[in-house]
Amino acid sequence: MSKVDQFESVFRAASKAVYHLDAPRIRKVLLVTDFDAKTAEHFSYENHQFLAVIEAIEPDSVTWDTITGDEYANIADLLERVERHKPDLLLTYRHLKSDAWKWPFSLGEYLDVLTQAAGSPVLVVPHPSEGGAMPHAVSDTDVVMAITDHLTGDDQLVNWSARFTAPNGRLFLTHVENETVFEHYIATIGKIPSIDTDDARESIFAQLMKEPTDYIESCKGVLDQSDLAIEVLPIVTIGHRLETYKKLIEDHEVDLLVMNTKDEYQAAMHGLTYPLAVELRSIPLLLL
Repeated sequence: MSKVDQFESVFRAASKAVYHLDAPRIRKVLLVTDFDAKTAEHFSYENHQFLAVIEAIEPDSVTWDTITGDEYANIADLLERVERHKPDLLLTYRHLKSDAWKWPFSLGEYLDVLTQAAGSPVLVVPHPSEGGAMPHAVSDTDVVMAITDHLTGDDQLVNWSARFTAPNGRLFLTHVENETVFEHYIATIGKIPSIDTDDARESIFAQLMKEPTDYIESCKGVLDQSDLAIEVLPIVTIGHRLETYKKLIEDHEVDLLVMNTKDEYQAAMHGLTYPLAVELRSIPLLLL
């Protein structure tokens, strides 16, 4: 390696993404249900309690609207009504106008479209008819976890996660490197005689862990100085993502999971998010 290459590598390694706090403003919450008006009112009351954090900073600052089941007949009708309301946050559940909630294989066509076509984040709570919500996960949001396969520089994910963490609550910023992909590249490197495989494994792994760790430290430094009064906790590891995330969520009794859904390269939901959203039915999910 030339001295120029060495200098460039050192310079790039020293470059760090810095977090910028920009708390989302939530002025209007729109509940999308397939209930009648009376049942929808009860559903709204329950979620007011769960999402008390939204108004913790500015009491009585949020308007709550509801769409009931008789107000839309299809996805086009629903999207039109959502657009008319222009909410800052959508709140709903799986399988609107469907009994497919009985089978754990999908989110339902309405939610599939809402997560991609609505202009606001979608908070998905456990289906009211399913009865499988974790007791700790429907009363408050004092344990929030943000998860991604590329945390570094994702200010939006961190900002929304921090906004939904209750005062004196814990926010886990989580990055799980894909172990299968990592081992694939190390196996490929092992076939190149000019590269020391053991050194490459150690150096690449260290750098993969360092970047999200440094970014979380940046987040923690900023959030510790903010008025949010939350504890920021890092989780940076490597593993088989779906199983690793499911175990982390169970171990820490997470109340709310925050994930990205948009993918600039495809119309469908982001690859990691969809299987988690389908399988994690017992806790609320904030899908950005």
